[in-house]
Amino acid sequence: MELLVQGKAQLRGKVEISTSKNATLPILIASLLSEDNIKINRVPDINDVEIVKKLLQNLGSNLARNHEELNIRSFISNIYPDYELVRQIRASLLLMGPILATRRIVKISLPGGCAIGTRPIDLHLKGFEALGARIKMRGGNVIAEARELRGNHIYLDFPSVGATENLMMAAALAEGTTYLENAALEPEVVDLANFINCMGGSIHAAGSNLIKIEGRKKLHGCSYTPIPDRIEAGTYMVAAAATGGDMVVNNVVPEHLKATTAKLAESGAQVEEGDKWIRVRQFGPIRPIYLKTLPYPGFPTDMQAQFMAYLSHTVGSSIITESVFENRFMHAQELTRMGANIKIEGRTAIVKGVTQMSGASVKATDLRAGAALLIAGLMSEGSTCISNSHHIDRGYENIVDKLNAVGARIYRQ
Repeated sequence: MELLVQGKAQLRGKVEISTSKNATLPILIASLLSEDNIKINRVPDINDVEIVKKLLQNLGSNLARNHEELNIRSFISNIYPDYELVRQIRASLLLMGPILATRRIVKISLPGGCAIGTRPIDLHLKGFEALGARIKMRGGNVIAEARELRGNHIYLDFPSVGATENLMMAAALAEGTTYLENAALEPEVVDLANFINCMGGSIHAAGSNLIKIEGRKKLHGCSYTPIPDRIEAGTYMVAAAATGGDMVVNNVVPEHLKATTAKLAESGAQVEEGDKWIRVRQFGPIRPIYLKTLPYPGFPTDMQAQFMAYLSHTVGSSIITESVFENRFMHAQELTRMGANIKIEGRTAIVKGVTQMSGASVKATDLRAGAALLIAGLMSEGSTCISNSHHIDRGYENIVDKLNAVGARIYRQ
């Protein structure tokens, strides 16, 4: 699948932001913690969600979709998720928590996903061991087994989002109280905690670095709507600034986007905020900035690639330091094919602004790299052909239609 992007677009208008991919996936997986009916509202129609839905069905869940509403009734009859599905998505590792909590044994292949770094799973496994599980590695599979899960004090060496979420789910049905110290602060972690509490769980202080989880014997059904997607919103905000446009992104939580809005403002964009909307305008030249990715509330690694494309048109040189993943500059080579001037030194990229970029044939290497190439294509002269565009569809709902509605000219071929 390829996308053909016509350059020199100027994006103007309004865009409705979809429900967060990074919140929806763990929430769908957490539905396994209850055998009652779960209703998730505004489920985004993206490839990653489809894979997780297939995983849930593979484990024994019954799913029924009614427009944007997904009804889930779970009974885990299979403790070994299908390898072909697991290998496609990193979030499949989150299945360990609820399966271990409800069935006391789980066997899972090492997961796949975007090739942006090693992302070790040792934090997950050490946490499960602290809750009473025995861990074995056999034939490329991880096996976790426990007679019972008991609450404990768990310190995470790094505030991993995935480990925090996995351990919250396991601890939600453990005996006693669990404390997760140095937990991830991301809004998606808070959203998962709110969902588990909606099911009758007892999770306190999610969004702080010390989360308290009081185990429950059983969770019940509920209806829940995940938070808006802050990375999708940030991507459209950058696209508006990059094209000298004027765009309002609706259905957002401005507090979740503080790091993105701060860097856009620093680069010369005009940013206005309302209760559930943000407006971005760009009139003058793009100013160079320094940017370093950090865990939330720092600048998100998932916005680094989009900003690299945007900063390729600065008057001067910008510096980007990637501190979260060690292999997340693969888009730089593709951007240079379009005329960008980018030099990589370890985990730092020096982006020297150029006056003009030109369309070219490029390849999306991962989800956010694909978004960066879309932005670069909209900024450039001529046409850009993006291959491997399926990566983009993993995380952006109706992105072609949404961008075309505000002035882009993008075609699937």
